[in-house]
Amino acid sequence: MLNQPVGFTKLEGVKFFKRGKVREIYDLDDKFLMVATDRISCFDVILPTGIPHKGEVLTKLSVFWFGFTEDIIPNHFITDNIRTFPKELQKYEEILKHRSMLVKKVVPIPVECVVRGYLSGSGWKEYQKTQSICGINLPKGLKESDKLPQVIFTPSTKEDIGHDMNVTQDYIEKSIGKDIAQKLKDISISLYKKAAQYAESKGIIIADTKFEFGKIGNEIILIDEVLTPDSSRFWPKDQYETGKPQPSFDKQFVRDYLETLTWDKTPPAPQLPNDIVNKTTQKYLQALKIITEEKL
Repeated sequence: MLNQPVGFTKLEGVKFFKRGKVREIYDLDDKFLMVATDRISCFDVILPTGIPHKGEVLTKLSVFWFGFTEDIIPNHFITDNIRTFPKELQKYEEILKHRSMLVKKVVPIPVECVVRGYLSGSGWKEYQKTQSICGINLPKGLKESDKLPQVIFTPSTKEDIGHDMNVTQDYIEKSIGKDIAQKLKDISISLYKKAAQYAESKGIIIADTKFEFGKIGNEIILIDEVLTPDSSRFWPKDQYETGKPQPSFDKQFVRDYLETLTWDKTPPAPQLPNDIVNKTTQKYLQALKIITEEKL
């Protein structure tokens, strides 16, 4: 029997700051408390059904990747050890354990830094229409799920409400400045390449992923979540077959189910049946085990 999912948190006496699609952030004056709930969003709509243990998997994977990539760029992670949290949080240990971390306060850079190594998702749809993604021309004749000739950076806008919008590098340069835009591109590609090589050695293809960055003074640092099944497409390497959609360890499984319904992808979203919920939980747990060799 799976545990009940954590949908929302309410920490009395702790200053609430912001609620995202999945994460809730509390203001601790000199730092933030970031809590990953078990909410799941698809097509930018939060579903009414939670996925048990999802927030724990997102947190543990992010902590792993923060450590794995800190030679490339610093990050906002401070600790996920509840015993070292401020005293006012100790009474919420049952809610916070395994799904929360203390992070540095930063000024977010409003860009979704998407990196693609394979042709899938919105990139595949765009390629079919224009033979390009975000203004980057690609060779003719590529099939769905093909490995791209080279890793590409395809940024999008960062929207709190509604859909993020794929944009060109030129658009980003005009928005945040050429130097910062180039740094984000170079860092994102470096992060993806290092992580993808490691994951493939473990049997997972990272088809694409997205990173978010912030600034402390003039220093750019990695923030939010990193290389999780929510922010990436994880495919089992031993089942990879070009020319079609791939089985996955990520929420694509839920998207695929929702595509079979008559739902128009606007709120309210439909409830998920128990078998879809259970299978999704198992996919998240499996991704954690394969990448970190750790179980919850």
